Amino acid sequence: MIINKENHQERYDTLLRKLKARGARITSHRLALLDLLANSEGHPSASHIYKTLQSQFPTISLATVYKTLALLKEEGEVLEINLPAESRYDGYKPYPHPHLICTCCGKIIDGDELSIISKANMEILGHYEFEVTQSQLVFYGKCKDCR
Repeated sequence: MIINKENHQERYDTLLRKLKARGARITSHRLALLDLLANSEGHPSASHIYKTLQSQFPTISLATVYKTLALLKEEGEVLEINLPAESRYDGYKPYPHPHLICTCCGKIIDGDELSIISKANMEILGHYEFEVTQSQLVFYGKCKDCR
């Protein structure tokens, strides 16, 4: 997915609306964090977000980053990818989708074209009458650059 100016603005507005609806304080730090998430095709960690914003906002705290990510996650606007070393966050594609993680370089690739999650959710519902509300599917291997 290519992020263009309109997509970025729409995503930013959605994230901002969700925070306002929660009654969260709208600070310059949070606005910058929303901008970073709305403009990111990647999967940054909280520490990466913090370090990126710290150059512009020396008084920002790591707690602000985590609290904002937690609020957005509760609203279904950020997808947390739980990894052994450190969680990563997908603020641009908050819906469940597979991730392909290179064990050599650490690159994370979105597996949007894979329909396995929706098929699995339907099968689970049909066989077990269990409705999946959250899922995570991660494949580890080597990307084309590292092979």
